Amino acid sequence: MTTRPHLLHTCLRALLRTLAIATAAMAFTPSAQAQDDVVYRMEIGGALGIGSTVTDVNPRLYGENSAAAGALLRFVINPRMAVKTQMLYSRVSGNTQGLKGFLPANGTQASAERLNFTAKGNFYDLSGIYELHFLPYGYERGYQGYSRLVPFIQMGLGLVYAQESKALALQVPLGLGLKYKAGRRLNIALEWQMHFSTGDELDKLNAPLTIPSSGFKNKDHYGMTMLTLTYDISPLCPTCNKD
Repeated sequence: MTTRPHLLHTCLRALLRTLAIATAAMAFTPSAQAQDDVVYRMEIGGALGIGSTVTDVNPRLYGENSAAAGALLRFVINPRMAVKTQMLYSRVSGNTQGLKGFLPANGTQASAERLNFTAKGNFYDLSGIYELHFLPYGYERGYQGYSRLVPFIQMGLGLVYAQESKALALQVPLGLGLKYKAGRRLNIALEWQMHFSTGDELDKLNAPLTIPSSGFKNKDHYGMTMLTLTYDISPLCPTCNKD
């Protein structure tokens, strides 16, 4: 009879110890597993913002703004590098009425008559862009020194298609941004891109001042300021058997 309270006390202590260990394991394991075991190789999401074309009818960047939207797929190379594919949509806007000086009334001969032309229409951007982070990007700092907030620069190559003029041209995007890891699998970024096009018909006007152009000179360009939201997909377990 005297051993039963001692046995009950021993069992109770063992049970409490087991519950404490289990609770600690439940609290610790997901974090450690998410930090050490699960690496996501891709991100998928969308973008919203404003776009502005620099053309013959709008010589100033962000002089004429239009809504912009798109989708993107990002391939994570490592915490400092990524490559993304993006498809963006915006509109061409602007007119010749507020421009100083006279424009030729036609595309071949100068005239005292001002060209009265308004550019409008959709354009679509398809780009492959390389991103370089200034700090290793990740949710948990840990021994790797990850940072949830990182600045980055970007550059790439792509195509732009103007729906109104049916013009397709090569374009080179350059930009910078700020990326924030809002959750273990959620990413928010504010980024600015300038796209240098090799075409001059984004506004449906091809060299209206009859000035010869070459390379990116006297061509149509456009800027994009976008807020992106992406979600991590395609997990990779580095400790798994890869055979």
